[in-house]
Amino acid sequence: MVDLSAQFAFGQGGLLPQEEVLEVRKKSKQFVVGIPKETDKNEHRVPLTPQGVEILVRQGIVVLKEANAGIESKYCDEDYAEAGAVICSSTDDVYKCDLILKIGCVSEQELVHVKEKQVIFSTVPITAMTKNVLRALMKKRVTAVAYEFIHDLDGYYPILRSMNEIAGTLSVLVAAECLNDVESGKGVLLGGITGISPAEVVVLGANTAGEFAARAALGLGATVKIFDSYMQRLVTIQEKLSQRLFTSNYHESVLRKALLSADVVIGAIQLESDERFVLSQDMIQTMKPCSVVVDLCMSQGGCFATSKATTLENPTFSSHKVIHYCVPNIASKAARTASIALSNILMPMVKDIAGYGTVSAFFKQNYAARQGVYIYNGILTNPILAKHFGMTSKDIDLLSAAF
Repeated sequence: MVDLSAQFAFGQGGLLPQEEVLEVRKKSKQFVVGIPKETDKNEHRVPLTPQGVEILVRQGIVVLKEANAGIESKYCDEDYAEAGAVICSSTDDVYKCDLILKIGCVSEQELVHVKEKQVIFSTVPITAMTKNVLRALMKKRVTAVAYEFIHDLDGYYPILRSMNEIAGTLSVLVAAECLNDVESGKGVLLGGITGISPAEVVVLGANTAGEFAARAALGLGATVKIFDSYMQRLVTIQEKLSQRLFTSNYHESVLRKALLSADVVIGAIQLESDERFVLSQDMIQTMKPCSVVVDLCMSQGGCFATSKATTLENPTFSSHKVIHYCVPNIASKAARTASIALSNILMPMVKDIAGYGTVSAFFKQNYAARQGVYIYNGILTNPILAKHFGMTSKDIDLLSAAF
């Protein structure tokens, strides 16, 4: 029989604090995040700002940053050091971390630094990723996440939306710059002035990029026409902008008529669903000489038949006397703004990963991040990449449940 008298002894010392034997737990391993310097000289963004690093360091997370990573976003090494990051001179040291955060997809020259079972977060533009790199990452059993594929159950893509907001706004600014260029442009102002008609801007796609392109064009005083394949998107953008503007479905005859008078055409087509609306070469030929097209779909292959990828160093070329601006990472032109937007989304995600202890545990609980995985333990999981490279993919939900 159990003696309960000791539990109810109110004699001497009965009400004094008593020693308690606690379970001794092993101290968990510190989570380490690495930020390497981008090898692409046209990529100026950085995934974490010093402010984001400071919050992570306060949570006990170690951040290693390669020297001069972020310098083109106007964040120097001293900014990161003051925030608590460890500045490394060696790229290989950074790649020893639990998690690598970068912007551009892994290049062939970076493969030598990638470790077995490395976890890498980055963008994956189809124009930059190669089959050889993809197979090499799979061989090393890497787990890789693409920012542009991260989305929740409601179809909200947080990083993609932020970058598209920036890209849409920038598309009008670069188009205006191309238009008033004395040497290659028409030498005209986008918005016009008193007594002179404004330029006509045609926007293909009433999505996020198209919406912000329309906002910027209207703000500068241009006439705007928007085309989309879904009437509801056109209704929504009309309500959001609170201004009367021309909207239309993709009727070829209507679109061709709009192209005849257009000074600027901005392509923001969602190629997965609207691939049939890619502008053909003969449509481009009907446009006025020295007019401008800006292709915001270059990471998916482009939405103009005449498009070919350019860089921030050499952003334009002429085809059929039409100026083409086809920079895949146009958001990098506003590097600091884009870096802050990225950091605001990635920093809480890194905190959650560290809290779960392993990336696998995090993916099991976080649906949005799990949808961003395109390689899981060396297994290709993204159907878009699989289709593009003629490979097979497996369902990430099933794989995450198995591991």
